[in-house]
Amino acid sequence: MCSQRNSEVPLEVPESSPKAKSKEPRENQPEPKGHLSTRDRAFIAIYLTALVVTILIWLVPIRAPLRLDETGSYWQISAGFAGVWSRRLVSLCFPAYSYILWFSTTAIGTSEVALRIPSILAMLGAVYFLFLAARELFDVDIAIIAAIIFSLHPIVVNAAIDVRPYAFGVLATNATILLVLRLRRDDSNLMAALFGLSAAMIVWFHFLFADILPALVICFFLVKNGRRKTLWRQLGVALTAFSLASLPVIPDLLSLFHGAGTHVFETTPTVKDMFWTFVPGRSWKVFGMFAFVTAALAAWVGTRNRSGRSFQFQGSTLFVCLSLALIPTLILYGLSVGTSIHAFVPRHRIDAIPGIALCWAMLLHASRSRAGRLLLCAAFVAVTAYIPFSSSSPAHHGDTWKFALQAAERNATADNAPVVICSDFPEADSAAMPVDSAKESILFAPLSYYRLRVPVVPLPRALNDEAIRVGSLFLAEAAKKHERFLALAYLPSYRTLDWLAKSATETYSVRKSGVYDGIELLEFVPRSIPSLHCPARRQSTRNQ
Repeated sequence: MCSQRNSEVPLEVPESSPKAKSKEPRENQPEPKGHLSTRDRAFIAIYLTALVVTILIWLVPIRAPLRLDETGSYWQISAGFAGVWSRRLVSLCFPAYSYILWFSTTAIGTSEVALRIPSILAMLGAVYFLFLAARELFDVDIAIIAAIIFSLHPIVVNAAIDVRPYAFGVLATNATILLVLRLRRDDSNLMAALFGLSAAMIVWFHFLFADILPALVICFFLVKNGRRKTLWRQLGVALTAFSLASLPVIPDLLSLFHGAGTHVFETTPTVKDMFWTFVPGRSWKVFGMFAFVTAALAAWVGTRNRSGRSFQFQGSTLFVCLSLALIPTLILYGLSVGTSIHAFVPRHRIDAIPGIALCWAMLLHASRSRAGRLLLCAAFVAVTAYIPFSSSSPAHHGDTWKFALQAAERNATADNAPVVICSDFPEADSAAMPVDSAKESILFAPLSYYRLRVPVVPLPRALNDEAIRVGSLFLAEAAKKHERFLALAYLPSYRTLDWLAKSATETYSVRKSGVYDGIELLEFVPRSIPSLHCPARRQSTRNQ
């Protein structure tokens, strides 16, 4: 008869007999129920210390400037509570996160650190829920290992301090995973309703996270296998709760599908991109060490098993972990390869990371050496933590417009010179430029947080007809006024800078003032007016 832990029915099959269990080394024998030995306490303390270290890794770049998409989150709340709803259609998510962020700013302010606090708290909750979910499948030390692997994944490390809804999306994902695993021993309608409601909340925080829903349905059937009467009743309750909770997001979801092409900014993904999703470390060296030692432990266990010690998982445990890891990844990959919606960027894959962490934990569970698992986990954390903690360079959280805008402000303030800015949002290529209201437009969201006091001339991301039209009108007007001006553009818009320089070559001297996180700043000075900042004729932007 299978032993029970805290009245739970585990998905894994324990040792086949008390006799086989008695042959285990002392360090691997389970302690009596409700008792923790000194060794157990020491192991758990080390694991928890490693988990704390992984969380500290998140905080290394907490003071870093906001990147482009983060300024978009700030733009959504910058008009106040009443403006959040009207600005919701410009993003890929329902404004649930925006309301949370707005309430947070009323309490702790709008500094870069304060804006990141909600995501940090949400990710801490996600780690805790994943631990509880892993505890439904494994022992406590393996559950902590799953939480550590999850916390160390580069996608999670980045999302933990991102002023975006991804931390809340994975929080809802992990809560739903926990609920579906609890359903294997809870036949109540309330638990089924909570499962359906939590699944809907995943989509509330990001529409693309819907790719995890098929995996959750499969997990539901796996945990309810053999109990058809309660299965169909709870499935009906869960679907009803999910449908009702999803009603508010349907209009926004339909709007997204109608304008899906405007959000494309990535190239078609490769198999290598998909492979990197399953890598738990931050580099090939870290992953290679982790995978090699894990494989060695598994091989060692296989040798021991052939000598008479058996260990196996129930198929449900295996398929639960694999479903949660593979299905969302493959759906998003297929969508990005087979359609024009190339959305296979790391942050959109975060809902698969809990399943990936559970798969790695399941593999480590195959090792019966608790000391070996502990040493491997501690080494993995130490090697991964060494990179951010030993770096002498400033913490970085993605390219930011902060420094380029500050340089432009210093340069332009003396004579109120206008600044031509190419939007870095792909949606700008299919929109009319807000010539009279660029500073209030989502297409120029960095200006809502890092403000410019000088006039702004907006241009699209690409050198298209709208860019040429608006740019030509501005150049003609500036030439008549003999007006000095500046131009800013990120990497995808360098062609527009070249076009501006070429079009203005007869009336302006052009020089490159600097490049800040890939954002190039040019100064255009009328030939009859000396430059205020040491002009030098711009030969070629790309060659400097």
